[in-house]
Amino acid sequence: MNPDADRIRAHTAPEVLRRIDDETTASLMRHASPDPAAQIEERLRQLEAEWDTDRAIELEAATTGLIGLLLGTWMKPRFLALPAFVAISMLVQARTGRYPLMPLLRRLGLRTSREIQRERYALKALRGDFAGMDAEPGLTDYEAAGGQESASAARPGFH
Repeated sequence: MNPDADRIRAHTAPEVLRRIDDETTASLMRHASPDPAAQIEERLRQLEAEWDTDRAIELEAATTGLIGLLLGTWMKPRFLALPAFVAISMLVQARTGRYPLMPLLRRLGLRTSREIQRERYALKALRGDFAGMDAEPGLTDYEAAGGQESASAARPGFH
């Protein structure tokens, strides 16, 4: 695992992390009902459309940079400092995982792509998408369930 993978979580206030994780847990609990298939499918569609922190930063940085360029070109040249600040902020974010607006974005409930993926995989596990993945490749359902005929006997050349 990449040690920088959860840099944003490392720089997020503990109470914000707790709230984000609690909301994810609550969502999973809601979808663990006796017949969750339809609810899980709807939640997976919602997660597909959910904006993560990277997407929000990209939008904010591009918008702020363009506004700064426009204001600097047509109003006052000192506004050109705005796109320079955005560029420096993006460099710092790429290097350290810190971004000036990240605490605000996190408090607003934006999650990292890994946090969203974690919920997505948990929902798929609840739905049963990964059932049987621990079985030996090439085994029939009968063999995987402990049937009489062994896998090596059933396949010639594997004795």
